[in-house]
Amino acid sequence: MDIDLSVAADFMATHARVLDRRRFQLLTGERDPAAALAALDGYRNPDGGYGWGLEPDLRSPESQPGAALHAFEVFEDVAPAACPRASELCDWLESVTLPDGGLPFALPRASNAGNAPWWAGADSTVSSLQITSVTAAVAHRVAAHLPEVAAHPWLERATRYCLDAIAALDRQPPAYILAFALRFLDAVHDTHPEAAGLLERLGAYLPAGGLVRVEGGTEHEMLRPLDFAPLPDRPVRALFAPEVIEADLDRLAGMQKDDGGWTVDYAQISPAGVLDWRGYTTVGALGILLRNGRV
Repeated sequence: MDIDLSVAADFMATHARVLDRRRFQLLTGERDPAAALAALDGYRNPDGGYGWGLEPDLRSPESQPGAALHAFEVFEDVAPAACPRASELCDWLESVTLPDGGLPFALPRASNAGNAPWWAGADSTVSSLQITSVTAAVAHRVAAHLPEVAAHPWLERATRYCLDAIAALDRQPPAYILAFALRFLDAVHDTHPEAAGLLERLGAYLPAGGLVRVEGGTEHEMLRPLDFAPLPDRPVRALFAPEVIEADLDRLAGMQKDDGGWTVDYAQISPAGVLDWRGYTTVGALGILLRNGRV
């Protein structure tokens, strides 16, 4: 299916936050890493972490692990451009890491206005494989370009925690933990020998069609093959038959709306968050389609 980049650009100009408009520019060939990093700085706190709704359903100003994930995504977008903020973020993550090496799902907040209930009810004293694995996965991709991230003690501790926690799984985990753990194992596959066996073992929980329902989500919310294996030529992609990936790429391309953007199927928490997610999701969808030769 054809993607209309012109109408996508119109959607981004009309609806998306500045950060995602800058990320869209990077995707479409307007290389301006400094502008994207400047937009990201608007969400940064003096402690080196990020908040202020960078994670659209976590709108409180305090620095949060969930926002760190999104910051690393921008650092990956601008690679291999130099980015001193990346090591500063690792410093902050080290400061909030729990004794076992994991990150809490969320840290305490002064207010939960505009926050999704799963963030508002998070236990800050318990490590979360879900948030640690997805954050570390993107950090490892950034580390491929930035030696200071690759050598940072936070990433080493988080990696060890994730490998041990995944090895301890003895039943199928919830959908997002399964997806993020697989992405993490894919990211460390080339640097940590035990990742290959864990990837194969965890991949056995995937149905052949790659559709995994999200427990507690909206009526039709589920994760799909590209949620588990968005990048071509990576080990996690081998868990799916080629025709399954091709069909999911067709589905993703066909989800572009008449206004040019993409939507999400999970719960809508706040009006601002809905628009933020649409801009973010449009960048994400176009990035997947571009890397898979569909744009």
